[in-house]
Amino acid sequence: MTPKEMLAKLVSFNTESQRSNLDLIHFCRDYLAGFGVESTLVPSEDGQKANLYATIGPKVDGGVVLSGHTDVVPVAGQDWTSDPWTLTERDGKLYGRGTCDMKGFDAIVLALVPQMLAAPLKRPIHIALSYDEEVGCLGARLLAKAMTAAGLKPSAAIVGEPSMMQVVTAHKGGTRMRTTVRGHAVHSSRVDIGVPAVMIAGELIHWHNLVMAENKARTSPDNGFEPPYSTTHVGTVQGGTAVNITAELCSFTHEVRVVPGDERMDYVGRYKAKVAELEAQMQAVAPETGITVEITSSTPPLAPETDGAAEALSRRLTGDNGSHVVAYGTEGGLFQGEGWSTVVCGPGDIAQAHQPNEFITVAQLEAGAAFVRGVIGELAR
Repeated sequence: MTPKEMLAKLVSFNTESQRSNLDLIHFCRDYLAGFGVESTLVPSEDGQKANLYATIGPKVDGGVVLSGHTDVVPVAGQDWTSDPWTLTERDGKLYGRGTCDMKGFDAIVLALVPQMLAAPLKRPIHIALSYDEEVGCLGARLLAKAMTAAGLKPSAAIVGEPSMMQVVTAHKGGTRMRTTVRGHAVHSSRVDIGVPAVMIAGELIHWHNLVMAENKARTSPDNGFEPPYSTTHVGTVQGGTAVNITAELCSFTHEVRVVPGDERMDYVGRYKAKVAELEAQMQAVAPETGITVEITSSTPPLAPETDGAAEALSRRLTGDNGSHVVAYGTEGGLFQGEGWSTVVCGPGDIAQAHQPNEFITVAQLEAGAAFVRGVIGELAR
């Protein structure tokens, strides 16, 4: 299969993060098995999803991990002009959910398996496909640990997120949370004896604005990130039953995205201190009230490396010597935590990610294929 043919196959699997990815993973396992390549599946706790890794080449230390995620963001509510689950080519662009983010890279890696097998590899290529990257790199943290436990010691990892084939050496890390405020409901005319969960939640939501303003004021604007400071954000809010009742419940989801050098758990600690302050005020009125904070995911940043093997390899193959960092997160920080030199470098423009009519250009797909062929060549030397 060509990369484009493989991309059409991968796009046909609806792997929105709220759905299982097993059909796609089983296809990849069977595809690899057809070439005599054994895969290892690393399932989720509930068995509804799985990661996959496979090694091609000699079983020696070193080599390169080619990493991609298999999940995509939902299409609901988006205005698509073609079927998001059918690859559609128009004017040099390949449309479909996940074409850019990031089944394009996955397709390249899988399509070039025959070339990997034909090459006299001196060091291995490790294919790594994960689940639930879009909701916090949930699969990759299990995948990285499983690969290390299996004794794999790659010298470099390349995360193929869309970077227009630029070599990205750093990205932000992030922690996602859900806060639930349990108030005390009374008629709003006696709000003085109630504990309005929505209004308490409002104070916590505003805390995010205050902290982000502090970060903006103290952070150097020339660190390369856009924006150059650590951000705090509230994404969804649910609460209350009626305008004339002090809300008994309110919950919201929120996150912090930190630049390398900022510690994401420091923000969690500061936030929980604010929660404790408000909770004490609430319970002075109604002891049964309270605030619960749940960390739903936490992913480390990718930090720049000194003389990193992944950076040197990627720059040699792409010719890119620029300095590039990104605000989005990947599994790169998790791989770095396993001791693997890591960069982000992949085909496609991140501006297309998560959008209706998502696409990758044919030219970028070809550039990504040339890059992976270069990796094969390097490991055959």
